[in-house]
Amino acid sequence: MVNKEHFSKKFDADLEEIRTRVLQMGGLVEEQIKNAIEALTEGNEHMIEQVIDNDHRVNAMEVKIDELCSQIIVRRQPTAIDLRMIMTVINTITDLERIGDEAAKIARMAKLIYAADRMYTPRFVEIRHIAAIAMDMLRKALDAFARVDPNASAEIVRQDEQVDEEFRSIIRHLVTFMMEDPRKISTAIEILFAAKAVERIGDHAKNMSEYVVYMVKGKDVRHVSADEIEREVGK
Repeated sequence: MVNKEHFSKKFDADLEEIRTRVLQMGGLVEEQIKNAIEALTEGNEHMIEQVIDNDHRVNAMEVKIDELCSQIIVRRQPTAIDLRMIMTVINTITDLERIGDEAAKIARMAKLIYAADRMYTPRFVEIRHIAAIAMDMLRKALDAFARVDPNASAEIVRQDEQVDEEFRSIIRHLVTFMMEDPRKISTAIEILFAAKAVERIGDHAKNMSEYVVYMVKGKDVRHVSADEIEREVGK
């Protein structure tokens, strides 16, 4: 009995360590996005380099958490919700690492935009707006993971639809901008790549929220509507 109780407590401690590390990784990724957007909109060269350099920290955290998950699977052989939690963590850190990549991409685009004395700044207001929505989605997804609460997933899916629409609006504006002044095509394309990176951040945040539904409910809600997710969560 004592051995079983000790095993259970150690297992719970292992799971808690992994949850903590995921949230730490999420915090770093949030900071990377915030700094990348500031670098893009303000032309902060130091911050541009900082975001690019810090991407390796995000990658290292993913590798470490993935190793811990593999060790738990081998040693503990989790089942039911514990196994779903481990699978959720593995999927979540993959999306967090990709969000980190998108933040680094935004910083790289900022570096190009502010280089070679060809600085133009169209549509940064819209990029700030779409980035604010994507960051809110990420915060909600991380909070849902921390609280093991799937209720925010449908709202996050609806926000992703808003991000997609905002991105399409940015494309339309940039096309008009390029047609009016072909000299600015290179910069406009780089801004488009930055906007696309923000749109992808929203996609990854949406994925993360859907993993929480799977963890709690055991139901895969990828590729379904927000209304269907609400019905599943409400069961």
